This record gives sequence, C-alpha cells and structure tokens, in this order.
Amino acid sequence: MTDPGEPAEALRPLLFSIAYRMLGSVSDAEDIVQDSFVRHQRALAGGARIDSTRAYLSAVTTRLAIDHLRSARVRRESYVGQWLPEPLLTDEGKADPAAHAEQADSLSMAFLLVLERLNPVERAVFLLHDVFGYGYDEVAGIVGKSEANSRQLATRARRRLDERRRRFDASRQEQQDLAERFFAAVGDGDVDELVGMLAADVVVYGDGGGKAPQWTVPIAGVDKVSRLLAAVGRQMREMGIRAELREINGQPGALVLDPDGQITNVFVLDVADGAVQTVRSVINPDKLRHLGPVADVRALMRAHREQPAAE
Repeated sequence: MTDPGEPAEALRPLLFSIAYRMLGSVSDAEDIVQDSFVRHQRALAGGARIDSTRAYLSAVTTRLAIDHLRSARVRRESYVGQWLPEPLLTDEGKADPAAHAEQADSLSMAFLLVLERLNPVERAVFLLHDVFGYGYDEVAGIVGKSEANSRQLATRARRRLDERRRRFDASRQEQQDLAERFFAAVGDGDVDELVGMLAADVVVYGDGGGKAPQWTVPIAGVDKVSRLLAAVGRQMREMGIRAELREINGQPGALVLDPDGQITNVFVLDVADGAVQTVRSVINPDKLRHLGPVADVRALMRAHREQPAAE
C-alpha cells in the first residue's frame, strides 16, 4: 500500500539523531536507521497501512535502540577501561547560533554520559519529548506505555539528569579561543600555560577499549593533568603528530593526525567559567573509523621507541 507520509529518506537525519543520542555510537546508530528503513519497506510491501512515515520510522528506530541498549549494557560491564561515546564531527551549521547551542547541549559527551544513568525506556522518553519535541501521546505509542506513565518517566528522568547535568555557558567564540590556546600549549609542552587554562578540579578521561594505549582511570587535578598533557604534547611533537582543531559533539576539540594524515585519537573539551573543565580522549580505533583512515598507534609508538637517540 502506498504510504501517504513524507519521503522516508528525508527523515534519515532525524532518525540518526535519535539513535545516536540513545546509543552514543555512530556505527550502531547508522545500522539501526538502515534496519528501520528495511522494516518500513517490508511493511509497505506486505500491504501494511502506514498513516505517518515519521511516526512509524521514529517508533521502529527508538524500539531497536532500546533493545540494543539492553544488550549493550552487558558489554559495557566488560569494557576495558573507560567507555566514552563515539565522537561526532559537528562543524556544519555554524551560521545558526541558536541551533548550535541546542546541538551542543544535547550532543555533548558530558550529556551523553549523563544519559547513561537512565534505563533505556527512560532515555527514550526523555529524548523524544525534551530534545525532539514529540508529544506525550506520541511518546507513549512509541515506547508502549500509557501517556500518564510516559509523563512520570520523563519527570523521573529529568530529575535524575539534573542531579549530574552540567551546562557549559561559555560563548562559542570563548570556547574556540580557549581551545586554540589549549592545543597550542599542549603542542608546546608548556606546563605553566596549561595550568592557567585548567579548572582546579579538571579531569582527563581516556577510552582505548584495550585496543590502543591509553590511561585507564580518570586523572584529576591541575598539577597531574597539566604535566600529563605537556608530556603528551612533547611525544606528539617528536612523532610528527599534530592536532587539527574541530568541533566535536558540539564542543571544542581536535582530530589528532599522524604524519600521513591518519587519525590517532580525538580530544574533546568541556569549557566553562573561562577554563577547561574536562578533557576526553577517544583512541579506540573502532570508535574512529567513521571519521577517516585510522593510524596504528601501537606501531607508531614502537617505531618512535626504536629511533636512534639524537646526538
């Protein structure tokens, strides 16, 4: 039966946005969206009556994401080191400050990590209503709950998120300016300059997933973090690795590239009150492949160690 709703392909950005925020994974979100399209086509071919393409695909995408999350939680328990979301480049749409502010808030790694406190259905209800503007009647149909129950789930999710959620009030220009200074100081290995840009309770997180060298526990405090980052910068300089400033998950960050232009890792910064509050590094190669060719970091480090010392 012909579907009278809007073209399915036009909904791909919306569906990906829902799935990515649910899962924190670009590759899994893309797979789920594709699966949703396949199910939509099968339903039409089978003669199903679909009054709204948007409602149908939103429901299928959300339900698949809920199912995936339930199985993913088991895998996360055995994940090596710290788990961070897959980084998403968000340089597009720079001309719209309002859109950027909304995007930065709901896409930031800090926000996606806070969402981990919610169970899959709570996360779906909160995102669909508070982020994507679906009515409670629509949300109820998608998650298979009553409208009243959906309201209760959203209220509970909001309360749990507000306990940990931190908004970053720095303007976009302030974030960019600080990021430029930050990565310049890292590249120079300048401890004193870094100290002046880091919050007193700054924390560094790293995600190597056991597949690339990375610190496996959070490192906190200005002294430890500044020295760590300065050492990382010196090593990058010796190996010919450079940081290319980019906007990642709506936040200032950088793609770190080897001499051949392959990605070694991604840095993302949380900036507030004129200082860098958090530094997150994703170096797990499985989480970087969607961004471009990925370097073999272990091989780079091995080659660096085997280089003869300069006289």
